[in-house]
Amino acid sequence: MTAMTGGCQCGRVRYIAEIASDDAYLCHCKMCRRATGGASIAFVNVPSGGLRWYTEPDWYRSSPIAHRPFCSTCGTPLGFAFLEGGENIDITLGSFDSPERFRPKHNYASESILPAWLDCGHLPTIRTEDNPNVVKRWKEAVGHLPR
Repeated sequence: MTAMTGGCQCGRVRYIAEIASDDAYLCHCKMCRRATGGASIAFVNVPSGGLRWYTEPDWYRSSPIAHRPFCSTCGTPLGFAFLEGGENIDITLGSFDSPERFRPKHNYASESILPAWLDCGHLPTIRTEDNPNVVKRWKEAVGHLPR
């Protein structure tokens, strides 16, 4: 087990989670797409008992069987949990401070996959520092690009 920290974009909600493996997965269900605004969402499944919130998140009851932790200040989605009988909770991969260790192991809700968004490895890449408009805005606002 490794302890890993994470939280929301503004820093109001923080957590520490005990991680047993590098496994993660992509959920393609329509509810997750709506909840995150993305084509899919990457989750890391952790034991509920191995997750401690430093600051309790807000919770949205997203269906008759589940609710989702989030930050009501900045809007960051932080996970998914069943209302009853859930021994685990899914935490959004992007909310971890250092998500690099995780590797996708499967796609969930494959009936809802948006095929054009499944494999994007062939697309050209653009680095943030290669976008003069964004660089200018960040430098004017805080003096540097985000770290």
